[in-house]
Amino acid sequence: MKKLLFQFDTDIHPSSFDTVVAYDGGADNVVAYGGLTPETISALVEGTIFTRAPKDKKNTAIFVGGSDMVAGQLLLKAIQKHFFSNFQVSVMLDCNGCNTTAAAAVAKLALNGSLVGKKAVVLAGTGPVGQRAAVMLAKEGAQVSITARTLARAEQACNAMNSRFGVALEPIEALDNNARAQSIESAHIVLATGAAGIELLSVEQWQNNSTLEVIADANTTPPLGIGGVDMMDKGVERHGKIVWGALGFGALKLALHRACIAKLFEDNKQVLDAEAIFALAKEMA
Repeated sequence: MKKLLFQFDTDIHPSSFDTVVAYDGGADNVVAYGGLTPETISALVEGTIFTRAPKDKKNTAIFVGGSDMVAGQLLLKAIQKHFFSNFQVSVMLDCNGCNTTAAAAVAKLALNGSLVGKKAVVLAGTGPVGQRAAVMLAKEGAQVSITARTLARAEQACNAMNSRFGVALEPIEALDNNARAQSIESAHIVLATGAAGIELLSVEQWQNNSTLEVIADANTTPPLGIGGVDMMDKGVERHGKIVWGALGFGALKLALHRACIAKLFEDNKQVLDAEAIFALAKEMA
């Protein structure tokens, strides 16, 4: 029986990246739908849960994607509302790589030692990856701050993650590089998750930081988010700090994404969101 993955995307055009990884992860056929909302998925979800016998439902799964994580969370909740008894299929949420990228980055950061009690700052952390990475760091016992250009945006992100995951995150307003440099003065861990092509810190602003132990940058578009970082860095030492570039932990991100797709087809009860994906990332790291 073929393994069918239904890609439910909140964007008009479903992600080709997610489609490729779905096939590489073991799906025999991927059917992608774009522009979906909680109001438009009923027939699609019912089609996945009513068509195969209970023992065969593990061969059907749903992947929720798109660039808007909030929209994706609402879509996942709406999907699950249609499930009952054994009439359900496995489902995964990874809007804009929010879970797999964040999980891979934090799993690599954790290789340097326990995160308990460490001060971590997620620079430009209000996007999908930044928010989920902040949650994962907090779940590992770190004291986590999120910076944004405005305090309101930082507070909104922190409140959203507290509501969803029950973690306390500190919002910081950091309008420019100097403000961001100030925000990491006593930090042990720095993760940059800003928009492509925007430098958040220069090398001079972190190289002499005496408390900083490990940094990671999720950006691959020059200039990178953190000056002095190479996107290929794989836990190398620079200026006495352990450094990870986006492609340095990107191999784990792709392997993790593929592994999650494969896991969807193990049974029909998987719900792969931040918690389960991060747990798997730690095993794989």
